[in-house]
Amino acid sequence: MIFSRTGNIRAGGGRKRLHDVFHSIISLENLLAAYEEFVRGKRNRADVQLFGLHLMDNILALHQELKNKTYTHSTYEAFHISDPKPRSIHKASVRDRLLHHAIYRILYPYFDTKFIHDSYSCRLNKGTHRAMNRFKAFTRKVSKNTTKTCWVLKCDIRKFFASIDQEILLKILKKHIQDEDTGWLLERIVQSFHSGVEGKGLPLGNLTSQLLVNIYMNEFDQFIKHKLKIKYYIRYADDFVVTSIYRSDMEELVSKIESFLKEELKLELHPDKLFIKTLASGVDFLGWVHFPDHRVLRTVTKRKMLKKFSCDVSKESVASCRGLLGHGNSYKLRKRIML
Repeated sequence: MIFSRTGNIRAGGGRKRLHDVFHSIISLENLLAAYEEFVRGKRNRADVQLFGLHLMDNILALHQELKNKTYTHSTYEAFHISDPKPRSIHKASVRDRLLHHAIYRILYPYFDTKFIHDSYSCRLNKGTHRAMNRFKAFTRKVSKNTTKTCWVLKCDIRKFFASIDQEILLKILKKHIQDEDTGWLLERIVQSFHSGVEGKGLPLGNLTSQLLVNIYMNEFDQFIKHKLKIKYYIRYADDFVVTSIYRSDMEELVSKIESFLKEELKLELHPDKLFIKTLASGVDFLGWVHFPDHRVLRTVTKRKMLKKFSCDVSKESVASCRGLLGHGNSYKLRKRIML
């Protein structure tokens, strides 16, 4: 057991730690609130309707299993999507997904305060558009309003979700959660899945996975910001960029990044998705290619949107296209599809 029982919330080593949140997570009030959040947009799905037929019985049974610590996570249903690259999604049962929401509701507010400002994935009031606007602001500062060359280091982690080391993740969680019961529950969640290698991976599809990977990568964020003192750094999931006026800074940084990821988190940079280039040559980040004074939609994203639009010209589809194209320079594309 990685977690151990300690006293209540306290400042240890200059920071507060979570204690005794288990009862908040498994309370009937939290489980019911989590269910209401979970079912939004899903009420017509057969598995959700089946669970809802005996909702209180199912929630009471889950609460009792958690209270008695007899709960076990069910197996996952696997399926594949292309968005735009092939991905394997693992879908948990309704009961387990409800519990993921219950955990998330209690733990997210605490951990969100620990994350750096420029981590943008799966966080309230963040997202891709804010990340892109922040990137634009950074490049303008570095380039002195486009009067100097701006260099960008762009990196991506190889097989990100599949490579998360569960033992390391649980040790990171232990630094924040001094609570044996919550530790027991998180171990059940983390160890409910592996990506073909025992002790490795988190499932794409779990709400808790979104939080857990941010907790995992926060170790890297803190290293970048506080150890290396990198000012112009942005991360969205496993994609991250650093900007500088000097190419030599970027070249020196790569080896330090690779060493930390390998030694501390057992992760590797994707060699085919690592580059150092000038902003003027175009930097592909978060679906858009960025230039000093504009950005254009990535070719793959544009083709996917055009294909979808050709098959679906509903009001919702038009609104979606307009929303996407509104975040960059897309006059010719908008004119082509008459938006």
